[in-house]
Amino acid sequence: MKSNKQRRQEIKLQRLRRAERQIQIRRVNARPVNCLVGTEPVTPARLRPTHSYGIPDFVQCGYYQDRPFCCKDCGVEEIWTAVQQQWWYEEAQGDVWTVAMRCRACRQQERARKAEARRIHQEGLAMKSASTGCES
Repeated sequence: MKSNKQRRQEIKLQRLRRAERQIQIRRVNARPVNCLVGTEPVTPARLRPTHSYGIPDFVQCGYYQDRPFCCKDCGVEEIWTAVQQQWWYEEAQGDVWTVAMRCRACRQQERARKAEARRIHQEGLAMKSASTGCES
């Protein structure tokens, strides 16, 4: 009789094998990547592990595709290119379920806003600790 730990390991291994088989089957049935403009191949081994039951569309297809999106701040229509997606998912280890929501200019503004808010917060904490430290 196997322990629960051994059984869980077996189940995880079976699920992993099943997912790999499904990906291979979909790749065989998918159109060749090199004939599609605006695509880049996916390397599933380089993706960040996810604890989801589903598989993202780009992994099932076997390639990244250019994806249009509308910036949620300024409303500009942009394209999240396949190369940018490949960098985000494989190099930066971004979550496989995230998608682009802001254009480059709005992302830079948001970063600057957060950095300024962080700086002000840190100054406030420093002033608070300095004022309480002097009175003691």
